Amino acid sequence: MHVMQNANNSYICAMEIILIRQIFTESSTIGSIYINNDFICFSLEDPDRHLEKKTNKSKIYGNSAVPRGKYELIINYSNKFKKLLPLLLNVPYFKGIRIHPGNTPADTFGCILCGTQFAKDKVLKSRLAYIKLFSIISKAHNKEKIFITIS
Repeated sequence: MHVMQNANNSYICAMEIILIRQIFTESSTIGSIYINNDFICFSLEDPDRHLEKKTNKSKIYGNSAVPRGKYELIINYSNKFKKLLPLLLNVPYFKGIRIHPGNTPADTFGCILCGTQFAKDKVLKSRLAYIKLFSIISKAHNKEKIFITIS
């Protein structure tokens, strides 16, 4: 948990999730997710097209990782998955970016997948990793703001 100062000069508690992208292929991006400097799981995203440096024209619909940056994260109901899932807010060029289980780039559609292990262009034991990550996020959800920084 971090203490942050908001625009009104008051302080709020916030959870900071860090996603560090590490392995880049033409099909996927593999990274590591940390909370409070503790490794939580690996991540799998679509290919990193460096959208933070470009325009929406560089995005390939359903096959691009979100731009690097810091995003507020909430938990809300997903009509697609029919359950509560983490949702990244205000992602440039994207809507509905969630963190959820899945194993390959075919499962991402721009979202962030998690796994306890990884191999070329996939994460493994995704449900186990997701349960661990979601448990931590959901405990903080009603108590503090949650942010994810993707670098």
